Amino acid sequence: MSTATGTGPGPTRHKLALAALGLGAFVIGTAELVIVGVLSLIAGDLDISVSTAGLLVTAYALGVSLGGPVVTAATIRLPRRTLLWVALAVFIAGNLVAVFSAAFGLLLAARVLCGAIHGLYLGAASTVATGLVAAEHRGQAVGLVFGGISVSTVIGVPLGTLIGQGLGWQATFGSVVVLGVLALVATLALVPRVEHTSADGLGAQARHAFHPRVLAMLAATVLLMGSQFIAFTYLTPFLEDVTGISGGAVGAFLLIFGVFSAIGTFAGGRFADINASATLLAGNVVVIVAMAALWAFGSNAWLVGIALAGWGIVGFGVTPSFQLRVISLAGEGADLAATLGASAANVGVAAGAAVGGWALAAFGTGDVPVVALVAAVLALPVVWATRFLKAPQAPVAAAAGGEADSVSNVPVTTAG
Repeated sequence: MSTATGTGPGPTRHKLALAALGLGAFVIGTAELVIVGVLSLIAGDLDISVSTAGLLVTAYALGVSLGGPVVTAATIRLPRRTLLWVALAVFIAGNLVAVFSAAFGLLLAARVLCGAIHGLYLGAASTVATGLVAAEHRGQAVGLVFGGISVSTVIGVPLGTLIGQGLGWQATFGSVVVLGVLALVATLALVPRVEHTSADGLGAQARHAFHPRVLAMLAATVLLMGSQFIAFTYLTPFLEDVTGISGGAVGAFLLIFGVFSAIGTFAGGRFADINASATLLAGNVVVIVAMAALWAFGSNAWLVGIALAGWGIVGFGVTPSFQLRVISLAGEGADLAATLGASAANVGVAAGAAVGGWALAAFGTGDVPVVALVAAVLALPVVWATRFLKAPQAPVAAAAGGEADSVSNVPVTTAG
């Protein structure tokens, strides 16, 4: 049983540890998304097309989806705290390579490496976070970690883009390096060693992590995240062509989505603790309503703003519930499964972007939300069915007498 007690995430030292984990996620989220704001700068500097530069986004997503689980499997026996700081150190090195990359191929390789570390870090941070708090607060702990990703979309990405426009795209990656060093120092200073009950060997981890109940949860993740990114990937042209806004107004609407996404992630952690399965189902319904509103009232700026706010809250707000359910359902395979959760989300992102591109070409900007609506409706029965998935019996906690700075990590049932 965790040493954390009380009505919050635990003692002050554990709250500081969670803040350090959130800072690491903020750095990783900034590095992932800020590339979009400097693609044209990279294309011009390296004498390539913008579409070719866009492969840097794809490379990162492939790194998360495929490289994350592979790297996690290779490091499965490492203590989670050690894995966190090693992951951050390698992530810093990867972005340092990007700073000095004069060739597109080298920059592409650096993005694949950083993507793999992204998945590794989020998986390890999730399992460490759940081990820092009492069982009834594990959703909040995961929400604090993924909240770092959400905050990066509101603060990190705009600032990184501004730095790139003023000082060059290399300075953008340089700022990520600096933030990464701060996160590394915070991790070493604040994150304690976490005792966990996951199986030690890769084979044992895989048996639990790839259990049908976990795969079903991952499928639900892909479907719901994918349905959202059908619309989100092409939100800017929708706002310009259908809603009829441009320039700074587009940025304001995207900011609305980003702010409410951050709020939703933190709030979503609390709802995950109450009932993760019900939170996912409610989130799916809200996505359906939001997509319907965008399709039906896309020309009304006020209603679009309201729809984006509601969508933003659940878009990232369901993430803690997804991750908590995956970890819980995996039982002794939680370390590997936590990375699979990040991979599934990125598969959904990539698939959603591809379907959205097809919808844009086939039907036009105004009908992209209705394709997202159909996808969200198709996801609903799968998300509903996951309510009946039961987590395995939690292993008996290790005998008392461990290190003073260690806490335990025991998967818990979150079906409600």
